[in-house]
Amino acid sequence: MQVSIIIINYNTFTLTSNCIRSVIERTHNVEYEIILVDNASTENNPEIFLKEFPQIKLVKSTINGGFACGNNLGIERACGEYILLLNSDTILTEDSISKCMHYLKNYQNGAVLGCRMIFPDGKIQHTARKFRSISWELLDLFLSIPMMMPYQKRSRLMLGKYFKCNENIECDWINGAFFLFHRRILEQMSGKKLDDRFFMYGEDQLWCEQIKKPGYKILFYAGTTIIHLNSGSTDLSKQLMLRKTMMKHELEIMRLRKGKGVYYYLFVIIYRLKESTRNIVKWIVLKSSGKLIK
Repeated sequence: MQVSIIIINYNTFTLTSNCIRSVIERTHNVEYEIILVDNASTENNPEIFLKEFPQIKLVKSTINGGFACGNNLGIERACGEYILLLNSDTILTEDSISKCMHYLKNYQNGAVLGCRMIFPDGKIQHTARKFRSISWELLDLFLSIPMMMPYQKRSRLMLGKYFKCNENIECDWINGAFFLFHRRILEQMSGKKLDDRFFMYGEDQLWCEQIKKPGYKILFYAGTTIIHLNSGSTDLSKQLMLRKTMMKHELEIMRLRKGKGVYYYLFVIIYRLKESTRNIVKWIVLKSSGKLIK
C-alpha cells in the first residue's frame, strides 16, 4: 500500500461524502486506501458511509477527541508507506494525491508535503508558511517595508500572503487540510504518533516544528491544486474566540521553539499588540460599514 488517506468526519455527512467521492473519482496512479474516522458524530449513524463507499475502512471513535486525536486513530489502522491527512471540506479535481506522493518520494530528505489550495471562487489560499518570529511580525505590521522589496525576496522571506503559491518551495509549515507525510517520521514522535495536545487549530504548525528539528524538509508543491471550502465563521464573536485559541497555540509553539527567555516575552508583547489592534479594526469596520472582515 502506497498511501493511506485519513479523513475525519464530525456531523458533516454530505461534505465528507463529497470529499470521499472526489478522491475515488480522481485518484488513479497510486495504490491507496481511505480510512474514515468518525469523531462520535450525532448527525447520523456513521455506518451509512459504508452503504455508499463499501471499500473504505470506518473507524468509530466513542468520543470527539479533536483533529489530532482522530487522525491518530486512523493512523493506527493505516497500512500505507505514506499517510495523507485530508480535510473533509476538500475536493479533488485531478489526480493530486499521485502527483504529490511521487514528488515527495523523489525529494531528498523530504518528509511532509502540502499542495496548492484554492477557495471555490478560485482565490488562492496561502498555505505555505514561515514560523512566526519577531522580525516577521514587525515586517508584517509595517507592511510598506516588505512591499518595497522585490517579489522574489519578499515572498521567500515572508511566505504566507506574500507568496503567490505558483512555484515549489521549502517552507517551515503547511496547512493541515492536505498534509502528506512519510510514515517513518512517526518514529521520532513521542509515542510514535502525532502530538495531540491541541484539540483543534495549530496542530499542523506544531507537527512541522517537531518534524523539522532533526533536519527533515517541509515542502509546498504547486504542481497540483485542490479546492478547500474553508468557509469560516461570519460571526465576529466566533472569529475572536477562534483568534484567541489560535493565539494561545501560537504562543505555546513559540515557547517550545525558543524557551521562556527574553525573546519569548518580547515576541508575546509584539504579537498580542498586533492581534489586539487587528481585532479593534475589525470591530470598527463592522460598526461603521456592517462588513465583517476576516
